[in-house]
Amino acid sequence: MVAALAHERYISLTTFKRNGTPVSTPVWVVSDDGKRLLVWSGERTWKVRRLRRDPQVLVAPASFRGTECGERIAAQARVVPDPGIDALLRHKYGWQKRLLDRVNRRTNAGAFATVEIVDPGLRLDVNI
Repeated sequence: MVAALAHERYISLTTFKRNGTPVSTPVWVVSDDGKRLLVWSGERTWKVRRLRRDPQVLVAPASFRGTECGERIAAQARVVPDPGIDALLRHKYGWQKRLLDRVNRRTNAGAFATVEIVDPGLRLDVNI
């Protein structure tokens, strides 16, 4: 169950290229309801582009460098309207999130996306 990873500091999010090649990225993770994971990323990053095309992903506990520290779990992901992820990230990651916000403001980083990750059996509404 993917929600069990909500307490992890980092998870490895694996998305798939068109040819099926897996691409893993370490990301911060939070949960707002204990049933789904939420990940924050740049809207134009490759991982967001790949999961918009193919919602099948793999997640696993990981180090900040992306070294997986546990078993991979199959899941589904999609971009959702922001459910207030900024406050959740600030609460969990504190000064690191505040520092990243400051850097992003200075570099004019652009728009961000909130990615919802759920167990494969849950239906994803594709209209969002």
